[in-house]
Amino acid sequence: QVQLVESGGGLVQPGGSLRLSCAASGNIFRINGMGWYRQAPGKQRELVAAITSGGSADYLDSVKGRFTISRDNAVNSVYLQMNSLKPEDTAVYYCKANVLGRNLLKRDYWGLGTQVTVSS
Repeated sequence: QVQLVESGGGLVQPGGSLRLSCAASGNIFRINGMGWYRQAPGKQRELVAAITSGGSADYLDSVKGRFTISRDNAVNSVYLQMNSLKPEDTAVYYCKANVLGRNLLKRDYWGLGTQVTVSS
């Protein structure tokens, strides 16, 4: 089994910053793509940022220039630096990782989510 543990969420004022972290552990041979998703009340879950094993990143248009995704393969972790936060960024943020296990089986794993609230 693989577990993804997220941290770094919280309450912040508009214009502020937060850094989300996600660490994977368990039956891991290699992690391929990793990403951050978010879901606001009454809305569908959407991809915020994704990063390949080689470090190539892609972003939701509304967060380009404000958010930065990065990863540390040595510790099986992915991060999301969130700057210039806006109220519309308020959501539960989820970490996802595509994992190749030592049994050579591949599947997606999800974290439980961390709440980000942007409000004055």
